[in-house]
Amino acid sequence: MPAVLFVCLGNICRSPLAEGALRAAAAREGVDVVVDSAGTGNWHAGDPPDPRARAAARRHGADISGLRARQVRPEDFRRFDYVLALDRQNLADLGAIAPADATAQVGLLMDLVPGREGSSVADPYYGEDSDFDMTWDDVSAAAEALVARLR
Repeated sequence: MPAVLFVCLGNICRSPLAEGALRAAAAREGVDVVVDSAGTGNWHAGDPPDPRARAAARRHGADISGLRARQVRPEDFRRFDYVLALDRQNLADLGAIAPADATAQVGLLMDLVPGREGSSVADPYYGEDSDFDMTWDDVSAAAEALVARLR
């Protein structure tokens, strides 16, 4: 079964939304996949997703309330088939964290969406509720493309 890890900075906004979007898309399409999310930083470790992220996911039929933030670990690069960063800075940080024996394909999430290659998912943390919905739209588009690829 393929395994996917989504990575943002604190693991309380974008990457849990991506995790929720992929779980929902995979369930709709009957695709079995292991999904997790993490952050390159550790200051939110153990915390649930931001309340605005939980609300955005809920508005779109996904429940991410049981998720808890964690930091990326070197073993993640062997445990997961795909380690997908939500923005370019986190992609660069993943390059610095990845061990020499990493087996995961590391990339930028939006590279999966035609016409969005090279773009980042905007961090909604300092924004409004509507920014979390825009983030949901981005991660959902990427989740649909990933499910199609995994099928």
